Amino acid sequence: MTIPNMITIMRLVLVPCVIYAMISGSWDWAFAGFVVAGVSDAVDGFIARQFNQHSKLGAYLDPMADKLLLVSVFVVLGIMGHLPLWLVILVVSRDALIVCAVLLSTVMGNPVVVKPLMVSKINTAVQIVLAAIVLAQLSFEFGLGLLLPALITVSGLLTVASAAAYLVAWLRHMSGYGEGETPDR
Repeated sequence: MTIPNMITIMRLVLVPCVIYAMISGSWDWAFAGFVVAGVSDAVDGFIARQFNQHSKLGAYLDPMADKLLLVSVFVVLGIMGHLPLWLVILVVSRDALIVCAVLLSTVMGNPVVVKPLMVSKINTAVQIVLAAIVLAQLSFEFGLGLLLPALITVSGLLTVASAAAYLVAWLRHMSGYGEGETPDR
């Protein structure tokens, strides 16, 4: 097993610890765990690139660990009233729709390779910043003024844009149109 895979597995194990800390009101531990997960994600990516330690297992585990942490944190923050439920529902629904689309295309014998789109990368970055800021705010008890509502709105808009972009790409794939092709009229 590669070092990046071991770091990713550590991130997977960290998820229930962060969630437990949140539920028990230990916001400082939850924030610290979230930061450790983020830093370890960067470290395992660096090691994989620098020392050519890419693996098929890591290609699946790494995004799974990222999504599991982020979605779990969003769900708990939503249930506890620190994020609006509409945003949590959007985030979870988008991810569920992507997973269902990938599974459906595989079952139908037309597997799709999910390539991260730029809007999706920006969306994920905004979601991470939002989760980190909310956890930091709860840990250190400071006000954010208009920053929090603005981040929530931007996160919601980007989540919808990302879902729409993936849906269009998936529909094109399932219709048999490759990149640059258009349907005959």
